[in-house]
Amino acid sequence: VQLQAYGGGLVQAGGSLRLSCAASGRTFSSYTIGWFRQAPGKEREFVGSISPTGGGTYYARSVEGRFTMSRVNAKNTAYLQMNSLKPEDTALYYCTARLGGIYFSALSDYPHWGQGTLVTVSS
Repeated sequence: VQLQAYGGGLVQAGGSLRLSCAASGRTFSSYTIGWFRQAPGKEREFVGSISPTGGGTYYARSVEGRFTMSRVNAKNTAYLQMNSLKPEDTALYYCTARLGGIYFSALSDYPHWGQGTLVTVSS
């Protein structure tokens, strides 16, 4: 599966932004989709994952309650709705995919990666 994240931009603190992850291939609905981010000068970190059906989600504590993942398999697209954004959410955001469960947060757990989209939150 090939992935492409888009929808990043500049937003003020407290604002919202929705990222999309478009996938190619007929097997999108078989994959768990994961979201990661990398802030300037920091390591890449796990944001969350959503099960193939969309019925299960797993969030990093830093975003739980503010970010919501969803997906529309008929459109081969996953979404990351980000609310109450903070300057520390500024990062390059990536969508990824893996076969198997959602409770995996290491970079090496996700063999498929798309190019990132930049989110900048101003204070």
